[in-house]
Amino acid sequence: MKFTQRVQQLPPYLFVEISRRIAAKKAEGKRVVSFGIGDPDLATPDPVLERLAEASHDRPNHRYPETEGLPEFREAVAGWYEKRFGVGLDPKTEVLSLIGAKEGIGHIALGLLEPGDVALQPDPSYPVYNVGTLFAGAEPYWMPLNEEGGWLPNLDAIPTGVAEKAQVMWLNYPNNPTGAVADLDFFDRAVSYCKRNDIALLHDACYTEVAFDGYQPVSALEIPGAKDICLEFHSLSKSYNMTGWRVGMAVGNADLIRALFLVKSNLDSGVSQAVQQMGIRAMDTPQSYLDERNAHYQVRRDNVISALKGVGLNVEPPKASLYVWAPVPAGFTAASFATAILDDLDMVVTPGTGYGKFGEGYIRLSLTLSDDDLEEGVRRLETWKVPTA
Repeated sequence: MKFTQRVQQLPPYLFVEISRRIAAKKAEGKRVVSFGIGDPDLATPDPVLERLAEASHDRPNHRYPETEGLPEFREAVAGWYEKRFGVGLDPKTEVLSLIGAKEGIGHIALGLLEPGDVALQPDPSYPVYNVGTLFAGAEPYWMPLNEEGGWLPNLDAIPTGVAEKAQVMWLNYPNNPTGAVADLDFFDRAVSYCKRNDIALLHDACYTEVAFDGYQPVSALEIPGAKDICLEFHSLSKSYNMTGWRVGMAVGNADLIRALFLVKSNLDSGVSQAVQQMGIRAMDTPQSYLDERNAHYQVRRDNVISALKGVGLNVEPPKASLYVWAPVPAGFTAASFATAILDDLDMVVTPGTGYGKFGEGYIRLSLTLSDDDLEEGVRRLETWKVPTA
């Protein structure tokens, strides 16, 4: 059988490879501790689960949902954005339900990019930005992120010829994989840049509700005029421990929402209405729940940071996100250090190169494993003598 070029050029999805490594170790009878995948281990709040149980008995929810989402779900999203960020949204035209943010992030390229177009993409970054670009037949232009620049792209370094071909720019703060954050001043500059160059600004904001030390992440849509060119992707997955239920949202510019709706309406049938009603309940969860949950993650973060520093890694605690981004020791590559950890400690960490070539020299550790596994991983690190590269 013949397979398309778009499929043949795709690398294996990063977390599939991680899962295979874990399975191989377990087959050897090893207890594997995985800091690999960012999938919250904490339970979905009970009131949210109770709402799903109730909604599952409603007969209308047994039928196809509408692609754009229930009116009451879109109204709840608009209300949540107003309360959380002070951003006003028209629930009829500026909010769209998603089968998890990943689905919308992948599909938007089919509405905005054609062969010959350019997508401005950060490196390192969440791999799905580039997958969507490749599926649309467009070309990526990589915007390097580095520690010296605060893990923010240097917009002034983008060549004029590239900007003229660019149709979209991807940003993601709080950031996966680096844990970096961006302030309103940076978003103001990004919005201005995209307006000058007629570029759609696509912001992946899925980690705004996981933050530490009193830090409060912002939305790109807080910038005056951002809705002229911006579409923001959000999710209830990381915010309310709902990765398995697959519900998220795209919000912002009505024309961009319409483009994504047209793609989705031809490719999927929308989010289960019972799950949307579950999401409505989630967005009504008291802030105290998020504060307590984030305090739990912060303890995990601090324990991991302490263990990494104990083996000589100069790592800074992130202000937000579910990840610790750590430089590897001199003489190692990202892959060789991740392999040493796997071989010596039966522990999985993700090499930074899984997120792009500028991720070289770093590893990512997720904070979403159980407390028992995290404590075991920390114990193994504390007793480890790093081998000579």
